Amino acid sequence: MNPVYLLDTNTVSYILTGRSPVARKMLDESLEESAISVITEAELRYGLARKQGAHKLTTAVERFLEVVAVLPWDSGAAKAYALMRAKMTARGKTLSAMDMLIAAQASAVGACLVTSDRAFEQVDGLFACVNWATDL
Repeated sequence: MNPVYLLDTNTVSYILTGRSPVARKMLDESLEESAISVITEAELRYGLARKQGAHKLTTAVERFLEVVAVLPWDSGAAKAYALMRAKMTARGKTLSAMDMLIAAQASAVGACLVTSDRAFEQVDGLFACVNWATDL
């Protein structure tokens, strides 16, 4: 599956916690065209591990993972990561490790990265970025 939209971890968090009803509506309207990276799944599961006893949130995450496509990280993403990181390093720019992996995967599959994180604006090689959480 080559998704049209790849949601970053912050966007998923806004949807799952109810912080952004607008982002939730956008996902509902675009679910068939949307996916997350397995990197985002890992970050979501890490967040749950840190909040043991958060049964409502755990249920929400598990239900979300049942309905959204989760893309594996593959060789294409690794190649995009290498080029993207080399270009950014040469310009003296950085992203967090996980954000760089997610950006590279969006680039590799030609997806629009769904994020409210302005740090992604400095990344060359992204097809596009869009913010669904416009109500925050």
